Amino acid sequence: MPFRTTVRRELLFVLLQGCLVLAQSTNPSTYMDNALNAAGVLNDVYYNASTGLWNNLWWNSGNALTAITDVAKADSNYASTAEGIFATTFQNAPGRGGGPGWTNNFYDDEGWWALGWIDAFDLTSNQSYFAAAADIYNDMQTGDNATCGGHWWDKPHSANTAIGNELYLSVAAHLAERTSGDDRTGYLNDALNEWNWFKNSGLIDTNNIVHDGLDLSTCQVDAGSPTFTYNQGVILGGLISLNNVSPDPSYLQTASNIAHAVLAHMVDDNGILIEYGGSLTPDENASQFKGVFVRNLMALQQVQPDSAYVSFLQKNADSLWANARDSSSGLIGPDWQGPFEDNDMSSQNSAVSCLLAAYVASQ
Repeated sequence: MPFRTTVRRELLFVLLQGCLVLAQSTNPSTYMDNALNAAGVLNDVYYNASTGLWNNLWWNSGNALTAITDVAKADSNYASTAEGIFATTFQNAPGRGGGPGWTNNFYDDEGWWALGWIDAFDLTSNQSYFAAAADIYNDMQTGDNATCGGHWWDKPHSANTAIGNELYLSVAAHLAERTSGDDRTGYLNDALNEWNWFKNSGLIDTNNIVHDGLDLSTCQVDAGSPTFTYNQGVILGGLISLNNVSPDPSYLQTASNIAHAVLAHMVDDNGILIEYGGSLTPDENASQFKGVFVRNLMALQQVQPDSAYVSFLQKNADSLWANARDSSSGLIGPDWQGPFEDNDMSSQNSAVSCLLAAYVASQ
C-alpha cells in the first residue's frame, strides 16, 4: 500500500504541474498586461522627448525603440503611442551619438539603430525609416575586411567582436528581406559572406556558445573570452532573416543549437538567465544584454516552435515580475531572480522584452 500511495502522490503532483503549465499557457494576457505596464514605466521615467532618447543613452535607445515597436506589433492599441515616439525620436535624436545622423565611430551602435528603424518601418510602412536604416548600413559597410576577416567593431579598428559581426549580418539580411533586384542581391551577398566567415571564425565554441571577440594578434578566441547573452541573441535574428531570404536548414539548426546552449549553460540553478556567470557588475550596458537575447529567442520561437523556449520565457518573466520588480514604482532590476536593485533604463527595457516574449511564446 505505501508504494501505491507514493505512486498516486507522484502522479497527482505531475498532473497538477501539467494543469498549472496549461493554465499559464492558455492565459497569456497577463504577460501582455505586464509588458504594457513595464513599457509605460520605461517611457514615463526614462524617455526624454527633447532628445528623442531614453535616459539620453545612445545604442541602448536603439534597443528601446525596438522593444516598444515589438509591443505595438503585439497590441495594436499601443501602436499610436509607439508611432508618436518614433516621430519624436526620428526628429530629435540624430547627431546625439557622437557622429552625424545615426552614425558614430562604433559600427555596433549603428547596427542597433538600423534594426530599430527596420522594425519601425515594418509597423508603419514609413519609407523614411527604411531609408534611414539603409543609410546606416551604407556606413557600416566601411568596416569590412577587418584583421582576421569579418567586420570591424569600430572605425579606429581596435577590435574584431562577435557583436559587430552579428549586427552586420543581421542588418544585411533584414534589408535583403525587404528589397528586390540588385539591392536584394547586394545585401544578401554581404550577409552570406559574413556568415561564411563567422561560422568558421572560432567565435562559436564546441558547446555552441558564442564568445565575445578575437585576439587581433592571433585571430583566436582567448580561453577566458566573455560569453555575453546578447552575443547569443543577435545571431539568432540574423540567421532567421538569412533563412527567410535564402532558405537553408543549417541556419535554423545552428540557431537552435545556440539557443539550447544558453538554456543549458547561461542560467542559474532555477533556469533564470544570468549574465556572464552572474559575475558582471550591472550597468546600463550589461543590463541591456539579456533583453536582446530573449527578444531574438521570441523570434526563433515564432519560426521554429520549441516547448523549451516557452517554458524558459515564462519562467523568466514570472521571476522578474515577482522578484526583481518594485511594485510601488514598477521599476525592474537587471537580476531576474531578484532582489530588486540596480534598476536603470536598460534593465527596464530588457524586462519589457522578456515579458513580451513570454506573451508571444504563450500564444
